[in-house]
Amino acid sequence: MENTENKTCYPKQHNHEITGSTSISGCCEYAHNHRFATVTGDAIPCEGSHVHEVKFKTDSCNGHHHEFCGTTEKAVDIGCGKHIHLLKGCTSYDANHKHEFIVSTDMENPICK
Repeated sequence: MENTENKTCYPKQHNHEITGSTSISGCCEYAHNHRFATVTGDAIPCEGSHVHEVKFKTDSCNGHHHEFCGTTEKAVDIGCGKHIHLLKGCTSYDANHKHEFIVSTDMENPICK
């Protein structure tokens, strides 16, 4: 028999997908940005809500890439029992520059009822 006791505890364990682009850095022929895609870590309880750890490496552009490691903001209710998280920050400093970004996660488990 399956134990369902932990399935109703908030926050239930889940992850979110994230895709995004960084801001443009540099000028003229050096102007560029980067793209990234990742999946968050499991839910971490936080002040009556929860957050997720996020790590990613951007795509390579002009022979370099950037990295990020941080935490989302708390859950934002979007109705129907679903939520998202905001994530904003700066990438690592590589090739004499860094990039800012602001994205939201995809909703968790979009096909689960």
